[in-house]
Amino acid sequence: MKYLTTLFSILFTFIISAQESIISGKLKNAQNNEELVYVNIGIVNKNAGTVSNEKGIFKLKLNEKVAPNDTVVFSHIGFETKKLLVSQLKSDHNTIEMKPSENTLKEVVVVFKKPKPKQFGRSAKGLSLMHFNFFTVHDKTADDYLSRERGMEFQIKKDCKVNDFNFNITSNEFKSVKFRLNFYKIENGLPSKIVIEKDIIFEVKDKKTGLFSVDLKPYDIYLYKEMGDIAVTIQWLQSIKANEKSKFFSISTAKSLSENSFYRERNMANWSKTGQSLTFYLNTMCQ
Repeated sequence: MKYLTTLFSILFTFIISAQESIISGKLKNAQNNEELVYVNIGIVNKNAGTVSNEKGIFKLKLNEKVAPNDTVVFSHIGFETKKLLVSQLKSDHNTIEMKPSENTLKEVVVVFKKPKPKQFGRSAKGLSLMHFNFFTVHDKTADDYLSRERGMEFQIKKDCKVNDFNFNITSNEFKSVKFRLNFYKIENGLPSKIVIEKDIIFEVKDKKTGLFSVDLKPYDIYLYKEMGDIAVTIQWLQSIKANEKSKFFSISTAKSLSENSFYRERNMANWSKTGQSLTFYLNTMCQ
């Protein structure tokens, strides 16, 4: 009987641990109860991160580095950041409300006198001999892609308005991939704070390859020389495979001694910097 009791206790503990390896729930707007889509969710420096889907539902996979007293951070442009302990999210049906943030910034009207076109970044496709692939051999499901980011560093030396963002796709086995376009301030050599106030979501459809352009004129994005260096990244949010074997989505790149690209596995994970030049570029009009 004592043996059976001990065995039951071990099995019970194992089941509880297995259940706690995933935090799940739904995110809503506290003001109007609407679902919040593509919210960034993660635990700082623990390589545990994801985003909510188009219905506001999320599943955050925990790893052996995560402890009950670690903080799960929920962040979204236009909303106050929410922080909860892992131990507070034991329910299978967590409902998390986020409050819209008050916009205290004054509206600024910028008028450029005789603006000139300027391109930031690398537009050359090269020989397509080198690629960055969002999928790796360690990824088993589409969930492993969620919130992964890749981007480039740009030096801002003039006041500019951004017209469009462009990148070159060398392989694509997906019916649909949704990305978020992020602009970060660079501090201590790595991306830090978001410097835009609008959520920019775009979709690549039907196994599209080649040059892909995102029109940014409706977003009124201004880059100022006082910003110094910035990072522009694309963040994987959601995907639909073209078939069961679909794996690859690649961007052309080349080695560089003077340019830096950035990469992180998941939202809230540590950034890595490499000497590569992705085919990433901005078309702007500058003072």
